[in-house]
Amino acid sequence: MDDRIKKVNSNENLNGKYVLYWMQESQRTRYNFGLKRAIRISNLKKQPLYVVFNLMKSYPEAQKRHFDFMLQGLKNVRENLAKKKIKFILLEGDFQKNILKISEKASVMIWDKSYLKFQISIKEKILKNIECDVFEAESNVLIPVEVVSKKEEYSAKTFRDKYNKVKGGYVNWLEEEKYDIDYPLKDEVDSLDRSDAYIPKELEELDGEFLGGEDEALKRLERFIDSDLKFYLEKGPDNERYSKLSPYLHFGNISPLEIWQRLSKKSDLTECSESFLEELLIRRELAINFVYYNKKYDEWDGITYQWAYETLKSHENDKREYIYSKEELETFQTHDKYWNSCQNQMIKTGYMDGYMRMYWCKKILEWSKTPQIAYETAIYLNNKYFYDGRDPSSYTGVAWCFGKHDRAWKEREIFGKVRYMNSNGLERKFEMDTYIKKYGR
Repeated sequence: MDDRIKKVNSNENLNGKYVLYWMQESQRTRYNFGLKRAIRISNLKKQPLYVVFNLMKSYPEAQKRHFDFMLQGLKNVRENLAKKKIKFILLEGDFQKNILKISEKASVMIWDKSYLKFQISIKEKILKNIECDVFEAESNVLIPVEVVSKKEEYSAKTFRDKYNKVKGGYVNWLEEEKYDIDYPLKDEVDSLDRSDAYIPKELEELDGEFLGGEDEALKRLERFIDSDLKFYLEKGPDNERYSKLSPYLHFGNISPLEIWQRLSKKSDLTECSESFLEELLIRRELAINFVYYNKKYDEWDGITYQWAYETLKSHENDKREYIYSKEELETFQTHDKYWNSCQNQMIKTGYMDGYMRMYWCKKILEWSKTPQIAYETAIYLNNKYFYDGRDPSSYTGVAWCFGKHDRAWKEREIFGKVRYMNSNGLERKFEMDTYIKKYGR
């Protein structure tokens, strides 16, 4: 669809010598609308294409775990681009300085669309100074965020209704463009490349769980479709019938369009498939809608609804049987063996299934002195340990535990009318002894 690509800067550079694709949010070569458009422009202009990635080691809240996973993925990208005879360039340091420098002799730049405030602000600053045409590509959603809705949606239902009206035009196969230009790299561009300084020569499994990269993402998807999808309605912490694709979606190693296509090809879209797609498309893109239109998505006074703030405030002084500090929670020093296990899983693997994430966050609310302290603690732990921390879905998942995209429930202590969860629900739904054996201290 043409509306996946938008021209965001018109400033023709008559001295441009090459085409740049600034890859940042879509760290892959497959199902990448930005790369596809960059190849097409390069062929038309008969100018070489360079794919650029900017690594900033001081990226807000990112940890070594996140950088290791990302660098593994970038190694995979570099290898796959080399097969297409496209040069990959890794820059290191300040985004604005590096991108403006490398774009000085570019005729056209294409970059990925951003949704988080920090990412958007960088590109806004660059646009004020860049001296070439710039196109923005939206590859990490099935439907462009502004096509679905022009405002922040109240609930999954309001979002789903709008989404399903336009979805049919966005599920077609994406055909790749063949790169036809074979020019040597310009010396002034080559001198900026830091790939060998940062990208590992060999891929190593991280934390016994995840390996970064688009090829690994596809393997996980295929394995999930072949083995676990048919049990998706039975998924839980005791069986892990999850796709475990959230780290790969966060780093743009895989496209939701490719997931849709492969799922449609191998499946008749059973009830299990529909449940999975509800989470992949509706819930995930509702989260993107939230952070894109709500600029206070990560600030306590902007994450939820007035009714939720009021009911939580009215119960702020309720007696709490347990109160734990951030440090006690981070080191899983609570009385709750299930909560301790899921916090241990988070630290050990960088992942937690959706149901346990809800329980994990609800208990932080129950055990904190105030709802605001609870929110700030949950975001701190979420962003520090999860591979998909600092992501629209994880920001929204935490906000949901404080009433976002939910309704009012029967009023009770501490939670007021915000949804409550307890360990009885875990024991009723799942074989929790299996989970404890795996992640208990």
